[in-house]
Amino acid sequence: MTLISALGLPEDILRYAGLALLVLIGLGLFFPPFERILEKPFSRLPQRQVKREGGAFVLGLGLSLLYVPCAGPVLAAITVAGARGETSADIVVLTVAFAIGTAIPLLFFALAGRRVAERVAAFRTRARRLRVVSGVLMIALALALAFDVTTALQRALPDYTRAAQRTVEDSDIARQKLSGLYDDTNKELSRCEDGVDELRSCGPAPPLTGISTWINTPGGSPLDLASLRGRVVLIDFWTYSCINCQRSIPYVKDWDRVYRDAGLTVIGVHSPEFAFEKSAANVADQTRKFGITYPVALDNELDTWDAYRNRFWPAKYLIDAEGTVRHFTFGEGRYARTENLIRDLLRRADPTAVLPQPTDRTDDRPTADRTPETYLSTHRIRGNTGIPELADDRPVAYAYPADGIPLNGIALTGTWTAGYEHFTAGADARIAVTYRAQNAHLVLAGEGTVTVLVDGRRTRTIAVHGTPALYRLTDHDDEREAHLELRLTPGLRAFALTYG
Repeated sequence: MTLISALGLPEDILRYAGLALLVLIGLGLFFPPFERILEKPFSRLPQRQVKREGGAFVLGLGLSLLYVPCAGPVLAAITVAGARGETSADIVVLTVAFAIGTAIPLLFFALAGRRVAERVAAFRTRARRLRVVSGVLMIALALALAFDVTTALQRALPDYTRAAQRTVEDSDIARQKLSGLYDDTNKELSRCEDGVDELRSCGPAPPLTGISTWINTPGGSPLDLASLRGRVVLIDFWTYSCINCQRSIPYVKDWDRVYRDAGLTVIGVHSPEFAFEKSAANVADQTRKFGITYPVALDNELDTWDAYRNRFWPAKYLIDAEGTVRHFTFGEGRYARTENLIRDLLRRADPTAVLPQPTDRTDDRPTADRTPETYLSTHRIRGNTGIPELADDRPVAYAYPADGIPLNGIALTGTWTAGYEHFTAGADARIAVTYRAQNAHLVLAGEGTVTVLVDGRRTRTIAVHGTPALYRLTDHDDEREAHLELRLTPGLRAFALTYG
């Protein structure tokens, strides 16, 4: 990447080269003479049987230019160390371990595929047909990568490794290490730990340094934290190809929309994980695609990332009206907690301010008789669930209790897969709750519809599209006690029910 930058070539030239190679290989599978032309440059290499395996070499070369693993803080540490030119025994051991962990499953699939191809007679008797099908799939893969279809698909699919990842990364020891000091600069940030429940004084907010480009500011002019004194600032570290960041963006957008006029300034610091993410044009295009209207700073050299001692995508830092860091949280989740702290800082900045209704919580301090929010999570669900037992991460058919659902109770019927972060609807999936509030809301994700019934009467059908977002279920003018039933199409993911 250093050589590419020195030559003045586009940062994503390797990606385009990989896509071109996949298309050429697909054409070669269609037309054997074309494949022989592709293999010819490698026939002079001093290897046995290279003529037969030259196509595989080209395929491996093309895929290596497109393969982009994501391993959270591990890859972040390696990326930052490489970008900053910092090499140590710890970094070498970490890099080697990461490389081995990445290579082993790829080697397994390669060897398994080769063994199957050698032993299954169908591959030999239908070789021509299989070559044509493989060529079609190869070209389709290249087109999907070129138009970013794979990323949209990945966002839509459940995150099956989330529970295991949280078990490791959310442990107290891991979080203390990840938020600890690495040198003697900005020592006061060590006063804070990731994801605590209260505001703390974590020292002066480091300046935004090394920013190459600003997006969504007048004329691309830079923002200075000193000029924002009197306003609460949320700094969101993200990068556009990070799936975890993409899932959190809707929440950050909602906070900007709801609280901007109340004194909140959101700044998205785009700290790239890969070289192609350094392109200002790419970041601007993705910023528009995600509907981001708040300022975005391109931290291509990771200077601001280092100044805040960050090691996560995404990461959120809250700065009060006096310029002091008061809270930070790493990774996805904790949205209600973060919003509550934003509201607390806004009140401290202006005690007379009348804040708008919350986004993913409809009331900052629920009254005693108002139904509290319910997280659809195997680890966080509370109250009168009306569910005999929740099974972790596997589809189970549930049934409503025979004696009905009490106030503040929730029950399921139909097939549901209950997970750490959300419940996924299956066949005939329904949720029923009895609540007391003015209105009910539900955080949903996926593609499908939700049919809403209030007190047995169908009131609306909601179309759900894309990443997690808050959907309003009812539209009442006053607080009431009501029975709510939601009928979800299969595949929809439900995160949390809120009331207000």
